[in-house]
Amino acid sequence: MAYRRLTAAEAAAMINNDENIALSGFTPAGTAKAVTKELAKRAIAEHEAGRPFKVGIFTGASTGQSCDGDMANAYAIKYRAPYTTNPDFRKHVNLGEIPYNDIHLSQMAQELRYGFMGDVDWAILEVCDIEEGETTCKAYLTAAGGISPTAARLAKKGVILELNAFHNPNAKYLHDVYEPLDPPQRLAIPITKVSDRIGKPYVEIPASKIAGVVECNLPDEARAFKDNDPVTDAIGHNVAEFLVQDMHRGIIPNTFLPLQSGVGSTANAILGALGTDKHVPNFNIYTEVLQDSVVGMMMEGRVIDASACSLTVSNECLMQIYDNMDYFKNHLTLRQSEISNSPEIIRRLGVIAINTALEVDLFGNANSTHISGVKMMNGIGGSGDFERNAYISIFTCPSVAKGGKISSIVPFVSHLDHTEHDVNIIATEQGVADLRGKGPYERAQEIIEKCAHPDYKQLLWDYLKIAKMGQTRHCLPAAFAMHDTLERKGDMHLTDFAEYVK
Repeated sequence: MAYRRLTAAEAAAMINNDENIALSGFTPAGTAKAVTKELAKRAIAEHEAGRPFKVGIFTGASTGQSCDGDMANAYAIKYRAPYTTNPDFRKHVNLGEIPYNDIHLSQMAQELRYGFMGDVDWAILEVCDIEEGETTCKAYLTAAGGISPTAARLAKKGVILELNAFHNPNAKYLHDVYEPLDPPQRLAIPITKVSDRIGKPYVEIPASKIAGVVECNLPDEARAFKDNDPVTDAIGHNVAEFLVQDMHRGIIPNTFLPLQSGVGSTANAILGALGTDKHVPNFNIYTEVLQDSVVGMMMEGRVIDASACSLTVSNECLMQIYDNMDYFKNHLTLRQSEISNSPEIIRRLGVIAINTALEVDLFGNANSTHISGVKMMNGIGGSGDFERNAYISIFTCPSVAKGGKISSIVPFVSHLDHTEHDVNIIATEQGVADLRGKGPYERAQEIIEKCAHPDYKQLLWDYLKIAKMGQTRHCLPAAFAMHDTLERKGDMHLTDFAEYVK
């Protein structure tokens, strides 16, 4: 049976104002691109004709310019969840133009199934291959798992498939599609090691729900990350040295434990430092996004097995995976976000979680999403899923930003994503603060001494001196004095806290 072929514009024309669409993908990897670009054009035309046109967008994580960017610029988004990183989308969110709901990525699919965000009208999935059966369609995903099976199952009006020839059909060999039951029928997820596969290699969809197939050839809109620099290299070295010491002390088994690492140059530097440290045995990765550096270490045998939700890699690296599929299909597994980020599995496997913060306060609370507590930089992503359930939870950041005008170590975070209860370790290029087994005041001492930049150490000590005695020491009038000084003067340096405690 051959399903109906559509142009991207024809598919976009099927979607009405005020409807909700759910997309495949996780980061720009594997996300629908052709239809959403046309949907943005349609929104512009509808607005010019004086008619309203906005849709709700549900995704696995961030998308690329063809969705988040173009749709935001076309004023076509009535609601969006969860994670995002697109600069155009960010601009419109920070102007208060788009209701954006930042959700832990492990929860997105289940919250859709629970009905928390309303109906899913349409699902748009990017696929590398389709088995067009009379009663059942087998849709093979591309570079990410995301929320695809949930999106397809919930779609009330239909499923649009983007058959993208850019992706090798052999991408099908990487996927393990598994959707858990909802409470009270949910069972244990039977993953006990990184390489376990428990589902099917395709998304199974009733043929009657397939609204059409859009054939395209569009590369993933891969993000470019900054190269390592002396600061990120120092952070990487500090984290690697700390983990080796924990292994030698017997805290980490001598076989090591699976690693999770966030996205960006700092994550690459940490994994690179661990990969070159001769004291670290070959290890596994259980994470949400896989970057180029891990793929290289897999080819070298340094990383044995890897499990992820997304291949957040350069397109050149993606082609390398496709060209070496005989190897990668036995060592790399792509899962749905509620499995890759499952608290149950993270806790069971003993994953060591390493993520990036924008700022950390003296007691170990971390802000990973908002600049000065107001402007969204990016969503929380899966950092909360991993850090709250990790064997060891680690947050990293440079000690200063903007040429030293901003201290990443502050008296009190301006936005709270990760509480002190979920943070074991803070690492900057200055050193590593081990917060385990310490009370709030001892944590503050450790963070100032080990992680704060020398230009800000005395200022942070001064804050502790004026802080009101208690289980946690704070001077509330001065808690945001450094942030206030940054807003007024463009620099966090202040002479003293006296003006804030009068």
